[in-house]
Amino acid sequence: MRDKYPLQLTGFHFKARCHSTYGNVDVLKQAAQQEMWINPMDAERRGIKNGDRIKIYNDRGEVRINAKVTPRMMPGVVALGEGAWYAPDGNKVDHNGSINVLTSQKPSPLAKGNPQHTNLVEVQLVKKA
Repeated sequence: MRDKYPLQLTGFHFKARCHSTYGNVDVLKQAAQQEMWINPMDAERRGIKNGDRIKIYNDRGEVRINAKVTPRMMPGVVALGEGAWYAPDGNKVDHNGSINVLTSQKPSPLAKGNPQHTNLVEVQLVKKA
């Protein structure tokens, strides 16, 4: 599985929302844009620069948003703020950054909670038209 999806995706509480509450407030969406955080080494390997449109995917689904290239992320790990509202296109590709598109629906074994911190994904630069 790591060969196909080499990056661990983790979720975090996003500063502009309380889970999904306030996720539809335009002024907050403009002030704090939903981005996927990625380490510069992982970004460079994939030809990704800060602000580039990327696709994050695994066998569960696909999300397309912008990248935030930052050394604040450990190599091999990417992060996406939780709580973004699902906004799919006709192919069920989310364009709002909903981490639930990429997570399992099965509860975690020990706590029976949300499994959003244990997802494997790959990230690619979306080709410019």
